[in-house]
Amino acid sequence: MRSMKSSYTAFFICLVYISFCGFISNKQEYPRLGIVSGLTQDSLAYAAGFKIIGESVPKILSPTLTDDQFNANLKKIKAAKCKVLSCNLFYPASIKIAGPEVDEAKVLTYTETVLSRAEQAGVKFIVLGSSGARSIPADYDIVKAKTDFVSLCKKLAQIAGKYKVTILLENLETTETNFITSLKSAAEIVRKVNHQNFRLNADIFHMMREGESPSEIIEAGTLIGFSEIAEKQNRSLPGVMGDDFKPYLKALHKINYRGFIFIEGSIKNAATEIPLAFKYLSAQIAEVYSEKKVD
Repeated sequence: MRSMKSSYTAFFICLVYISFCGFISNKQEYPRLGIVSGLTQDSLAYAAGFKIIGESVPKILSPTLTDDQFNANLKKIKAAKCKVLSCNLFYPASIKIAGPEVDEAKVLTYTETVLSRAEQAGVKFIVLGSSGARSIPADYDIVKAKTDFVSLCKKLAQIAGKYKVTILLENLETTETNFITSLKSAAEIVRKVNHQNFRLNADIFHMMREGESPSEIIEAGTLIGFSEIAEKQNRSLPGVMGDDFKPYLKALHKINYRGFIFIEGSIKNAATEIPLAFKYLSAQIAEVYSEKKVD
């Protein structure tokens, strides 16, 4: 009996997965899945079903890389099976973007180089998490910090527009930083910056860790230009622990989100976990997005 039940479950997941792949290829009405696995896992990610991957700024775009090193990266990106669509780890902790130690000229110069290289590499999204760079002193005026940060981000957005790149402000968690630790607070910043090249990354992993309701996705609405996901306990890839992401996916469906959902988690056994993650999350997305939206 148990064997029959397991077989039925596996069949259902496979059926939903096939439906998901067919639907997305024809109409692209479901969010498109990517994974932050880097170029080293390009072939494995592609074989698993991914067509887009994420890399990091330090590895492929950083101003610390020589022109020769950057050009070598361009060749690797061009040869990759998956498109490198996004990069994370935008600013190192040594380049402050919030608080009393911000050197705006330094920040803008650094940003100019990174986003110029992003355009050359075909990278469309730069995730602005950068926990160390945006942390502020414990006794610092939070109102001033937010006001100054909005002012800086407006300038970052202008640079992003120049290079046809979108900066995505990520909600982090309190174990990583003390500044902007909820989707609600990140949405507040994005709303004030008010620029098409500066949007919100709804990180579902961080929302779960902070106990934030899926309703905040609905409140943020069209500010959301990207989403990231991983399992709550160990930041494992979807399917490893079996987390249910459907309440958050339903919120994305409710706001008619059709953008990208990138898996960003800790990978222990890539050969097993990357294919599992694609199938597992595809099944949950297909289940949710096949349902009629309830207002």
